[in-house]
Amino acid sequence: MQEFGGRDLRVCFVGDSYVAGAGDDSGMGWVGRLTRHAYASGLLITAYNLGIRGNTSQDVADRLADEVSCRVNSVAETRVVLAYGLNDVVLDAGQPRVRTADSVAATARSLDWLATVGLPVVIVGPPPIGDADQDARTEELDRQLAAYVGSRRVPYLQVMGHLAKDRAWLDGVREGDGAHPGASGYQRYFEVVRDPLMRFLTAG
Repeated sequence: MQEFGGRDLRVCFVGDSYVAGAGDDSGMGWVGRLTRHAYASGLLITAYNLGIRGNTSQDVADRLADEVSCRVNSVAETRVVLAYGLNDVVLDAGQPRVRTADSVAATARSLDWLATVGLPVVIVGPPPIGDADQDARTEELDRQLAAYVGSRRVPYLQVMGHLAKDRAWLDGVREGDGAHPGASGYQRYFEVVRDPLMRFLTAG
């Protein structure tokens, strides 16, 4: 096992139900799988799963400072992974819960705070669910977030394109509650984000 310099690395995963691993009867979700993989690679992270079902980009921005600040330790290194977006585009009374422009503004608030306190961050975009109308809204939000986050020179991982035609993911969502897959679906999600997130966690 390779060890990464004996680093004390704390990672805050802040987001929605996909961060929480909703629907996965193994209890792992993609965050648990990433944590297990990091350990197997010699990166002994402390992972804080701060996923809340139903959270939008605005909800995450509202709670980010409180959630992360109380987990920062002056003798440790802290990094942040943000993952949200699907709840923004879910319709409420015929309208998305959060307009795309407001999702970008909420993301700006989150990035501004993280920059102020000097915490590295990566953002993971929202996944598809196999519903054509909702996926079209998700794709537009994903595009807008990727452009904005890129302009801030912050890493942004787009899972939409990787999972849009992935049968393990889409079948898992369909067989679940229509939004969340079981263990096999979260395994595919993990495989998409594994390498870029490991590069983020092991960098410098």
